Amino acid sequence: MSDYVRNCWYMAGWADEVPDGGWLARRLLDQPWLVLRLADGGYTMLADRCPHRFAPLSLGERVGDTVRCGYHGLGFDAAGRCIHEPFGGTPPQNARVASLPVIERHGALWFWPGNPALADPATIADFAFCTGPEHLRAHFTMQANYELVTDNLMDLSHAEFLHKGSFGTNGTLLRHGRQTVLSEDDGAIWNNWDITQAEPPEWAKPMLGEGARINQTLHIRWHAPATMALFITLEDAATGQPIVPAMANPHIITPETPDSSHYFFTREHGPEAEALFRKAFIEEDEPMVEAVHRQLGGEDFWDARPVVLPTDAAAIRARRRLMQLRRAEAGAEPSAD
Repeated sequence: MSDYVRNCWYMAGWADEVPDGGWLARRLLDQPWLVLRLADGGYTMLADRCPHRFAPLSLGERVGDTVRCGYHGLGFDAAGRCIHEPFGGTPPQNARVASLPVIERHGALWFWPGNPALADPATIADFAFCTGPEHLRAHFTMQANYELVTDNLMDLSHAEFLHKGSFGTNGTLLRHGRQTVLSEDDGAIWNNWDITQAEPPEWAKPMLGEGARINQTLHIRWHAPATMALFITLEDAATGQPIVPAMANPHIITPETPDSSHYFFTREHGPEAEALFRKAFIEEDEPMVEAVHRQLGGEDFWDARPVVLPTDAAAIRARRRLMQLRRAEAGAEPSAD
């Protein structure tokens, strides 16, 4: 079976990463691609390899909505067809590059690497909540398989231990948390933690009265292949009033290679928000998930016989769902969830 489910929407990048008159060059699903914004405002995605002598098209130039190879000058249109042969001949029929459908939704660019007849934009997960100017769109690359990154996000209990120095929950998940895992008809899997009558975090105590307690929700939503959204609320348990505004952030993972992953997210503007991001993602999450990837050393997750805890329920359900989708695409009968 393929390492990747094909009949799914993957995120190629943020729309504002694509420069006007140029392209975004990025390895996605272990293949090099170019993403271009066209004159009509649409987008295309072309394989970054000329079929003539296999030079990267990203070393060439853009002329209108065409890309010209920097090696021998062949030009390709937005559909990947060779329409320019610099020596005046007719381009060979096999002189074309692969192209994929690309749709812009909520500031993100989504591509469909499978059967184009099945590419329904209505199935792109809803990220309308992250379109406001308060959201700074960001991206980095983690040297770990995308399913390991998903495991980390879909098991929020790790915040009690790995994130003690950033936004750790200070034991409230263990003492006051209740976990619920839900599956929806559209393929969404939710891992919901609801914390009630807990001691407030240190930073929130000055906002509350002596002895006040808080209620908190940590709900994360997954859609295949690795498209997640995290929703957080924190309120005074006595009054039900929010202590801080409700938070919602995308956590969208696209495989770069089997051993590395693109991580797309948003954060607030300003140095404090940037410092919190660096602490939680770069200093805490990234080293641990990359270490797990190295420890497995290419061994299949299930062959390694992982111990499964109750808190793993959502992550395991997501892994099983991907297995079902792979089997279905391979023509095998999917197993029961």
